[in-house]
Amino acid sequence: MVAPLYTTASGLLFHAGKILVCTVGLPARGKTHVSRALERYLRWTGVKTTVISLGDYRRKVLGSAQKLPPDYFTLGEKSEETLKLRETVLQGCEQQIWDFFNAGGQVVIYDANNGTRERRNAVAEKFDRAGIHVIMLENSCDNEEIIMANIRSYRGWDPEQAVQDYLNRIKDHELHYEPVEETTWPFIRIKNVGEKIMVNNVHGYLQSRIVFFLMNIHNRPRTIYFARSGQSLIEHSYKADSDLSPAGWEYAERLKEFVLDRRAKSLEQRGINPAERRLVIWSSARRRSHHTAWPFLTKGANDHAPPPKVKVLERPQMSEINPGVWDGLSPDQVRKYYPDEWERFVNDPYAYRAPRAESYHDLCVRLEPTLIELEREREDLLIIGHASVIRCILAYLIGLPASEIPAIEVARGDLIEVVPTSYGVYSQAHHFWDGPGRSASGKDEHNFYENYAEDTRGKRRPEAKAEGGSEPAAATVAA
Repeated sequence: MVAPLYTTASGLLFHAGKILVCTVGLPARGKTHVSRALERYLRWTGVKTTVISLGDYRRKVLGSAQKLPPDYFTLGEKSEETLKLRETVLQGCEQQIWDFFNAGGQVVIYDANNGTRERRNAVAEKFDRAGIHVIMLENSCDNEEIIMANIRSYRGWDPEQAVQDYLNRIKDHELHYEPVEETTWPFIRIKNVGEKIMVNNVHGYLQSRIVFFLMNIHNRPRTIYFARSGQSLIEHSYKADSDLSPAGWEYAERLKEFVLDRRAKSLEQRGINPAERRLVIWSSARRRSHHTAWPFLTKGANDHAPPPKVKVLERPQMSEINPGVWDGLSPDQVRKYYPDEWERFVNDPYAYRAPRAESYHDLCVRLEPTLIELEREREDLLIIGHASVIRCILAYLIGLPASEIPAIEVARGDLIEVVPTSYGVYSQAHHFWDGPGRSASGKDEHNFYENYAEDTRGKRRPEAKAEGGSEPAAATVAA
């Protein structure tokens, strides 16, 4: 289930109680990447989750590594000053964990090395006494390419300086590191960020969902592109599975040129030959969506090279949101014929389901298998979809609350580029089309249930308003 519509008195879901996931591993083994990915997924399922990073807290309190005593990161004898600094950081970080649990949080991912049996047992016993379920999440890696990529991804560091510092730090930690072999606590062991996974004594629905998600992730560099399908012959009807209009076919050709050119430049900057990397394209089973992908499979009159390595997949789960009896109606018509339903809709555009329609919550539930496939995909990916579907997937990747999904603006003629990183995602929009099918608002008045972004600007679910205070502006990804 995704983004549940119900709440409980305790704020905890799936009868799972509170869970502390303690990461274990040497530096640069992908702990942060795994932690942030898991946080994103659990938040999507409606579970109140946060990552509390010992390294981030230390940098916030003490500053960069260059400002610390030389023996701060070594595991041997330490000066009295260093011991006090480390204890201050540990206690402050643990207090953040307590504060999150006390405020109604359900899952904390404690991103730290926890490389000795003594250290991780001390943390686990402390929280276990408070009735919190503890899971050890060990990340091991013997792939030098992954290790070097993780080192160079650290923020605020010169890449070469980061390499030398972390190699020295890793060498010292290896002398004292103790792998998770004790069975005192449930544990999950991941090798090479998803290549192999071992599970011991993990029970419970939510805990099992955590294992399921971790079995499907990787950290291979890739780019995810989003574009709306081209204009169709009948734009305002859900039931009419119409083909592309002449302008829609022109749009599809322009999309192909823009994506391939943009991707080639990006790969060349990373030292990769574009001809050697396959581009995977996902579309829905609706004609206007998968026909927009057709030009990628053929050589056009303006192409100077053979068709690139492209694989196109139709995913029926990616069909647009079903407007039900509102299909083809304008907002004014709905206000006139369905005044009560309209009032409920504008009060909660995420959760409300029009008669014989889908809500955005229904759409999110339908898309969950697609999100898992998205995590599994290792190649560059282009998603040619409908605005409602793109909103849901973008909200998942960027980490937006479910209540804000209907307010994400997705304009036809913009290519949205998302690059997953260890600390989140980098996203930007590129404009490439001003022809028919693109309007100033990016929506069709007669298909407002699918493209209702402007009218829901700033609207949130009632409980979200109570929790979050002031209302945010609509999320905008269109130029």
